[in-house]
Amino acid sequence: MGMLIHFCASLLLATAVQAAEPGPESPAVFVSSDAARPEGIATAAVAPPPWVKPLHGVHLTGWGAGSPKTRKALIRNMKTAGLNAVVIALKEYDGYMFVRGVPLAHETGSYVNAISDLPACVREFKDAGIYTIGRIVLFKDNHLARRRPDLAVHTPGGGIWANAKGVAWVDPYCREIWDYNLDIASRAAAAGFDEIQFDYVRFPSDGNVRLCRYCRPNHSDSTAKENLAAFLTLARERLNPLGVKLSICVFGMTTTDDSGMGIGQHISDLTRQVDFISPMMYPSHYHKGIYGLKSPNREPYKTIQYGTRDAVTRLGEDAWRLRPYFQDFSLGFHYHAEQVRAQILAAARQGVTNWILWNPRNRYTWSALRYNNQPIYAPTPHQRKEDPSP
Repeated sequence: MGMLIHFCASLLLATAVQAAEPGPESPAVFVSSDAARPEGIATAAVAPPPWVKPLHGVHLTGWGAGSPKTRKALIRNMKTAGLNAVVIALKEYDGYMFVRGVPLAHETGSYVNAISDLPACVREFKDAGIYTIGRIVLFKDNHLARRRPDLAVHTPGGGIWANAKGVAWVDPYCREIWDYNLDIASRAAAAGFDEIQFDYVRFPSDGNVRLCRYCRPNHSDSTAKENLAAFLTLARERLNPLGVKLSICVFGMTTTDDSGMGIGQHISDLTRQVDFISPMMYPSHYHKGIYGLKSPNREPYKTIQYGTRDAVTRLGEDAWRLRPYFQDFSLGFHYHAEQVRAQILAAARQGVTNWILWNPRNRYTWSALRYNNQPIYAPTPHQRKEDPSP
């Protein structure tokens, strides 16, 4: 996430966040008794349509998905923990992708044979009763930008713009980029995925973005917002006939800051364009002072509680579309089962009970997902148990 974006947002929000009035208890999530709980934060009811089933999943890298041994172990652990969904990376921000048959990928050398038989991989998860989501990074694409400079975001002098880490982006206004990613998505749908998830549905950050030059000369937050909406409209038109759902990932801070954050991500508008939306709410990525917290990374319960509260308030009747990513990795502070479980509980107290865990090495804290030898979520309302934490 963008360091500058979050720093600015934290300055604005550190003294402005107010707690809502307390409400009724939220459904069926277990948590250890020593989890911190902020007082005076409300629980909001989020009622999904009947066709929406509870979803609790994990993210899997393309290389992990391509390994039969890794797949089998993951499925076994998921079933034991009561999880029912997997997100498989099909294209990463470096630009390399794992779906065969896309002409531009083969022309530019973007295709890598990480998943030798994608339909068989998908089928293995589906045969185990696991919902399958294919994740595709859109506009942060260093490889394609370098191989096809005409498609890149440029500098005023005509060179390839790159962020602070030297990673180039392709131009989000470019229709050839749209078609390329939708070609990947269509072939993923044909391989059997239940859902396509787009990531980096935004404009660049993490660098001197004032130097960014696009094929549309009058770039602004307004044109950025319109452009992302137009892409998602086209995505729906192309993917809906293929029988797949559509979701996107967004910055975690968009649940609280709906200004566009300089990257075109207005969560209220984007949510209306998709079936589900996944704010990437990793406490380690929130800056000191946000929500009045000295160290959000050390207080995952409060960080997620405030963030999901704002999301539910902002999205209103569309809040059932929320499916946040939670942190199951350590960055600056060691995360154990308690910290992972605390995020799940915090979201559930706002009625947000669908989620995906992220670990870049596919190493999940399975013990966080069980309590008293039972899966963390009760399957039906009449089976719900009281949260044992004080």
